[in-house]
Amino acid sequence: MSILEQIGSIGVVPVIAMTDVEKAVPLAKALAAGGISCAEVTFRTAQGEECIRRIAAELPDILVGAGTVLTTEQVDRALAAGAKFIVSPGFNPEVVKYCVAKNVPVIPGCITPTEMEAAMALGLSTLKFFPAEQAGGLGFIKAVAAPYPNLRFMPTGGIGPANLGSYAAFDKIVACGGSWMCTRELIDSGNFDEITRLSREAVDLVRAQRV
Repeated sequence: MSILEQIGSIGVVPVIAMTDVEKAVPLAKALAAGGISCAEVTFRTAQGEECIRRIAAELPDILVGAGTVLTTEQVDRALAAGAKFIVSPGFNPEVVKYCVAKNVPVIPGCITPTEMEAAMALGLSTLKFFPAEQAGGLGFIKAVAAPYPNLRFMPTGGIGPANLGSYAAFDKIVACGGSWMCTRELIDSGNFDEITRLSREAVDLVRAQRV
């Protein structure tokens, strides 16, 4: 099973901005206990790279990727730390080409047909749609999916328990990204039981739509 297929089988991708490297492994364990064996650790914080390294080293069964990757230099750092996939908020042709050349799964953010066609021209078929709700939400995705039937989307931004099921029910959605199950407050307070509960709730919501 490819990495993108693994992400699709889970259906939810936690987007994590870590500031405490000591909480990286306990957090990943809490997510996995709730049925989410993947994580997108962002480069928004200085600790992101080390968090990826620790999760990849100590929990090899967790599919850990790097998010908010903006440069090829960050791609190299992420891969060296053990990241298995790359996610970026926008469409940077240089970053995408670099990942494609390295045969590394990359999911760039695309919110216009022009960006989507540019990504398709580079061989991509799975794209991040960010910020999802602010950019038109599920209605917009359904509209652009019609002329681009081969595209699949990973919407991120403004998604939570209230609308996760609606997104998951659309067959062009690979998975939904979000941080509601692993907020900064929950991580900082070490409330890993609640992270596990919210993760299980999210997985159940997705599975209920995909039966």
